Amino acid sequence: MPGPQVVLLRHGETEWSRAGRHTGTTDIHLTADGEDQARAAGRFLAGREFALVLCSPLARARRTAELAGRPDATPEPRLAEWDYGPVEGRTSHDVSQEIGRDWIIFRDGVRVAPLGAPPGARPGETLDEVAARARGVVERIEPVLDDGGDVLLVAHGHLLRVLAAVWAELDPASGARLELGTATISLLGHEHGLRTIEGWNLPTA
Repeated sequence: MPGPQVVLLRHGETEWSRAGRHTGTTDIHLTADGEDQARAAGRFLAGREFALVLCSPLARARRTAELAGRPDATPEPRLAEWDYGPVEGRTSHDVSQEIGRDWIIFRDGVRVAPLGAPPGARPGETLDEVAARARGVVERIEPVLDDGGDVLLVAHGHLLRVLAAVWAELDPASGARLELGTATISLLGHEHGLRTIEGWNLPTA
C-alpha cells in the first residue's frame, strides 16, 4: 500500500503569471482561464480524501482551493509566495536587462545590485527565509502524515518549488530545476525511509 502523500497544487493562471511577471505580495485574482484550470484540478482530485488542506492566504490560492472543491482550506501564512521586493511585477528578462547580466532568482535572489527600486520598496525575502517558511510548513504537516493522512497544499510556484526541495532534503536552490505550471499537481511521499518526489508538474486537463 502506498504511504501518505503531500499533494501540491499551484494556483491557476493570473494576468501576471501569464505575462511572466513576478507576483509575490500583490493580491491579484485568477483569469477566467485560471478559474477553469482550478476546476480541472478539482476534477483531477475528485474523490480523494485529505486529513488536512492548507492554502496560502492570498486570493489567487484561496480561489483555486475553492474552485478545486476545497472551500474549507485553512489559510497558512507560511505558504504565501516569495516576497520579491524590488522585482515585484517584473519579468526575469526585465531584471536581466536592468542589471546587465542573466538573472536567476534561485541563484541571485531579489536584492540584486544595481537593481533600481521605487522609494520605500520592500527589500524582499532571501531564499533562506523562504526555505525557513517552507520547513515550518513541513513541520506542521508531519504529524498528520505520521498518522497516515494525506495533505493538500494550495500555494504558489516559487514557494512550492522551494518546499519540494526542502522536503527532499536538497539545497533550496535546487528548486530552480523544478519547473511548475499553473494549476498543476505534484506529489511528495516516502520510499525506503527517504522523502521523495513521486510526481511533478502533472497537468490536470
